[in-house]
Amino acid sequence: MPDHLALVTDSTAYLPQDAVDRHRIAVVPLSVAVGDEVLAEGVEISPKDVAEALRGKHRVTTSRPSPETFAAAYRAAAEEGARAVVSLHLSAELSGTYEAALLAAAEAPIPVRVVDSRLVGMALGHCVLTAAQAAEDGRGLDEVVAAATARAARTSGFFYVDTLEHLRRGGRIGPARALLGSALAVKPLLHLSGGRIEPLEKVRTASRAIARLEEIAVERAGEAEVDIAVHHLAAEDRAEPLAERLRERVPGLRDLYVGEVGAVIGAHVGPGLLAVVVSPR
Repeated sequence: MPDHLALVTDSTAYLPQDAVDRHRIAVVPLSVAVGDEVLAEGVEISPKDVAEALRGKHRVTTSRPSPETFAAAYRAAAEEGARAVVSLHLSAELSGTYEAALLAAAEAPIPVRVVDSRLVGMALGHCVLTAAQAAEDGRGLDEVVAAATARAARTSGFFYVDTLEHLRRGGRIGPARALLGSALAVKPLLHLSGGRIEPLEKVRTASRAIARLEEIAVERAGEAEVDIAVHHLAAEDRAEPLAERLRERVPGLRDLYVGEVGAVIGAHVGPGLLAVVVSPR
């Protein structure tokens, strides 16, 4: 398909594979290191692998794609006849992925617009799908970027973790906040705010935290037409019932996606994660 706008994102969007294939979205993987072994997310390491590594107390770290990896994706788009690329990525507050994409874009053979979604997971994924639909509708580069950024501004992500320790180790939440959660033996609810992971509420038990997560999602959805994603890591027994309750309680629900987060986000949140993305259309 010559003279088209190409879409590039990264592996933390956790898009369903059928959507990636249908919209011809190029997905650039981040890396996960378990001990000394470096593996590509979604290609060489699964969510189950990282959950087992964390439970086994193995050292797990993550890293951004190299600028050259992005450069290769942009060259491939040009070779396939794209006139420009929209490259949408997880929050620059959480990763150097956006910066790597910017470095590659400066040398690309066609125009590349790199967008910091300030989101992650299917919060980012919904923005990518909005951009893909806008491109397929024949909109120009500026319009596609505007559609994606507007969707990002409407989208919220809320999540529960069993412990803040993994976020503290990865530097994604301050040690003082992590220590406070441990000292009080609370179950933290967090959210994405300004591209960062911030505490939202503290709840005394896991069951109450999950019930509160449901209430927050229902309140955020309101009566609007929304897409919802329920993410988890090694917690399908929590995710599926939550998704069904949201299906019953959200009147404007359009698409509902339930899926495990990949190894990169899993490495920072740990097993037991339960997250809800609410994205008004």
